[in-house]
Amino acid sequence: MWKALSARDWELLTTFLSDDCIYCDMPLGPALSTRGPENIIAKLKVGLEPLASYENHDGVLVSNGDDVLYEHSETWKWVSGETALLRFVTVHKVHDGKITVWKDYWDMGGLTNTAPATWLEDVTAAYTVPMFDATGLI
Repeated sequence: MWKALSARDWELLTTFLSDDCIYCDMPLGPALSTRGPENIIAKLKVGLEPLASYENHDGVLVSNGDDVLYEHSETWKWVSGETALLRFVTVHKVHDGKITVWKDYWDMGGLTNTAPATWLEDVTAAYTVPMFDATGLI
């Protein structure tokens, strides 16, 4: 799954997600979650597709049954030359080989301080992905 995301192979990435998978950027909170492979891919594309390059760096992967925690980092490079190294902890719930819950914990301030000055405005303007409140579900 992480190799597919790093390659921005959206079609392959969908094969790892359950039909009702919930995705939440935890800095934004559960009230702004997304559900379903198509919506999750659309949300990921808003942030990652405009980048000149994107790379996931392996880290510590721990699993306990259906619960998976992955400490990793990502390098984001913009066409304008800015580069950010983002540190993540991702929490997955996996059932029957598919991700059913995907929560990303990361430093929003670290990204906005490193990204191009217009990044937040550009992302906000491009955001048309349906959201729902996953409070109590994740």
